[in-house]
Amino acid sequence: MRPNLVFILADDLGYADLGCYGGRAVASDSAGGRGAGGAPAGGAPSCSPILDRMAADGLRFTEGYANSSVCSPTRFALMTGRWQHRLRGGADEPISSRSRGSPVLGLPPAHPTLPSLLRDAGYATALVGKWHLGYPPHFHPLKSGYQEFFGALSGGMDYFTHRDTAGVHDLWDGEAEVHRTGYLTDLISERAVACVRRAKAPFLLSLHYNAPHWPWETRDDEAEAKRIEKIWHTDGGSVRAYQAMIHHMDEGIGAVLAALPDPENTLVVFTSDNGGERFADTWPLVGKKMDLLEGGIRVPYIVRWPARVKAGGVAAQHTITMDWVATFLEAAGAQPHVDYPLDGVSLLKVLAEPQATFARDLFWRMKYRGQRAVRSGDWKYFASEDGEFLFNLARDARERANLAKREPQRLAALRAKYEAWERSIPPMPADAAVSIPYTRADLAHPS
Repeated sequence: MRPNLVFILADDLGYADLGCYGGRAVASDSAGGRGAGGAPAGGAPSCSPILDRMAADGLRFTEGYANSSVCSPTRFALMTGRWQHRLRGGADEPISSRSRGSPVLGLPPAHPTLPSLLRDAGYATALVGKWHLGYPPHFHPLKSGYQEFFGALSGGMDYFTHRDTAGVHDLWDGEAEVHRTGYLTDLISERAVACVRRAKAPFLLSLHYNAPHWPWETRDDEAEAKRIEKIWHTDGGSVRAYQAMIHHMDEGIGAVLAALPDPENTLVVFTSDNGGERFADTWPLVGKKMDLLEGGIRVPYIVRWPARVKAGGVAAQHTITMDWVATFLEAAGAQPHVDYPLDGVSLLKVLAEPQATFARDLFWRMKYRGQRAVRSGDWKYFASEDGEFLFNLARDARERANLAKREPQRLAALRAKYEAWERSIPPMPADAAVSIPYTRADLAHPS
């Protein structure tokens, strides 16, 4: 019997934000404490008990990556199973709310997608939450394989006013703008619960939360939503508020899992679109959103599928966002489009046997700061406007020891791998835009 499929995507969640990844204790507005092995100190509660239980009941990846360190490029890879660079929209970092009406910056409706391929294979398909892959009239979830949509078309939006970075109201039910009263995370969770309760098997639910993306608003912060002028919220927030936002999302995920009509034969995957932002926890990694250092691209991956995945597993397989398209298609007995071969690979064998890892190289390219990176085995090549670096991640996950001069031949070999990969994808468009809504004058930066 074909499984139901649920893909849950957090927004800007750090690698170590969850308790099952050694996240900080929920205690105060300070950074919190850690006990031995990175666990929350003193037995203090985790901000993610549902996801921690999901990891205990299933499989947790320790070497999982996002296709990009910023959201819409990763979402192109998630929808297509291919390097985001193959589509013009995937070059913007990210697609800005200023691009409304653009016929170029979005996911082309003619391109096969995970939902369109599954729809054609007999699956009911729904997206609840964030789209961020272009605006009408040229682009829309219902034009790219989803049969149901509730959520936002843009990137970040306020949790109470439901307005985006440009101040435009952005909440939709299908193609109709709707006005709802309530906290955005809860509205998304409630619609997802309703969706799975009435869905006919087999189904795909893409549950793409806005949390814990800024603005830093918990359920108790409606007054803050009315106060702030710009939702990137550089004059507010705290670790406590950030963890509460994760906890609100975690509660919603618990409600969705409890509502599943056939939990035994439902493949559920949880991850983030990129690394964390200013209040996130990425320990022991360095870097954040917009960086190709590990903290910007390494993300949590949790898989639960009781019928096929044993409880308590940990996998060191190197994986990347676009792999889940191949994985879901194989699980569903569906095929990719012959004219659009997948760049991602199926992880079904790893889900069944976490120790059955296989070698592969992963690549990244960013216009921002001219960044480029390769992960090959234990080794990582990283380059930016600052120069070239070589790291052994097995010994130095924090990427503090630059081995470029000690291992020049390895550096050259990895650089050559990157250059060969870059020749296989379209060049970076000259007009690709980088959108960072605040400057170094808005936030203090370490030296």
